[in-house]
Amino acid sequence: MAKSCVFTGKKAVYGNRKKYRGKAKYLGGVGKKILGTSRRKFKPNLQKVKCVIDGEAKKVWVSAAAIRSGLVVKPVKVKPFEKVNV
Repeated sequence: MAKSCVFTGKKAVYGNRKKYRGKAKYLGGVGKKILGTSRRKFKPNLQKVKCVIDGEAKKVWVSAAAIRSGLVVKPVKVKPFEKVNV
C-alpha cells in the first residue's frame, strides 16, 4: 500500500513536467515554446510520527500540514507528577 496521511488522506499525485525554450514576449522575444511534456510525481510532506489513535500509541505516516494544524495528538512520554496527601 502506498504511503498516505492517516488524518488528511494526502498521497502522491501525478502531473506534467514541461520543457520550454525561447524568450518571453514581455522580454522582447517571440514567446516561449513547449518542447515536450513528461509525467512527474508530486509527493506530500509525510513524516512518521508516534500519535495516539483509539487510546493507544501508534507510529503512522502523517502530513506536515496535519501536524501544524493540531490534528495529531502525541502520547505523553512521562506521566506528570502526582501530589500525595498524607
